[in-house]
Amino acid sequence: MVTTIPTARHSVPKTRLRGERSPLASTALHLTLIVASVIAVFPVLWVLLTSLKPVAYATTTDFFKETTFENYTNLLQNTKFLTWFGNSLLVAGLTTLIGVIISASTGYAVSRFRFPGKRGLMWTLLVTQMFPVAVLIVPIYNIMAGMGLLNKPAGLVITYLTISVPFCAWMMKGFFDTIPREIDESGQVDGLTPFGTFWRLILPLAKPGLAVTAFYSFITAWGEVAYASAFMVGEDNLTLAGGLQLFVNQYGAQWGPMTAASVLIAIPAALVFLFAQKHLVTGMSAGAVKG
Repeated sequence: MVTTIPTARHSVPKTRLRGERSPLASTALHLTLIVASVIAVFPVLWVLLTSLKPVAYATTTDFFKETTFENYTNLLQNTKFLTWFGNSLLVAGLTTLIGVIISASTGYAVSRFRFPGKRGLMWTLLVTQMFPVAVLIVPIYNIMAGMGLLNKPAGLVITYLTISVPFCAWMMKGFFDTIPREIDESGQVDGLTPFGTFWRLILPLAKPGLAVTAFYSFITAWGEVAYASAFMVGEDNLTLAGGLQLFVNQYGAQWGPMTAASVLIAIPAALVFLFAQKHLVTGMSAGAVKG
């Protein structure tokens, strides 16, 4: 009779690969992301749902009791929202267009050429970012008043360019530094002028950086409040930032039209973001490599 001796089976612990998370850590991570997403989306969802409620329920949590578009109708028909919207669109559009042109050309010049005052120019662009709005608003107001640009879109455009161009020029300079200089040399061999090289060869490669510059310039002009409130008076001249303040007075706030206006204001910014989103990460990371 042959007897078999049972052998002990030892469980081999599973080796976790590098970067692999345990089930507990993965669950905690997903719960954290869900909570963070809810916190981020909640204010936007609250404003949207409030804009669809009657005025009597504006400050209550009865979101779906009486859904109505009355707030949007009153906003568009009984206020000058469309005028404010047009003014903001004009100012933001000009700021974006001019800001991209100046930032791209400045960044390319600083990245490729040596000229007297180059270091001073870069320091000037950097130092201008250190001053808060509260410090600059009075001197800029006096300058615009002396130039006769108060209560005019051109005054706001120039003001917003002083905010967006220094940062965007630094970013574009860093982006152009990542483009090989051999491309410029090949353009010179083909007989292109420096501007021709910049326009035909470099700019097509700089689309991610240009997208970030355009997005930043647009958001700077579209959502700015302090300068717009100080420089523009009269309902026909106000931008959206100044127009929204008319819905708030010492006795309370008109939550219905104000939330409806907030939803409509967010649409252009969202469209610009969707247009530029595929270039944002590439452009910002490339612009941060060198500088």
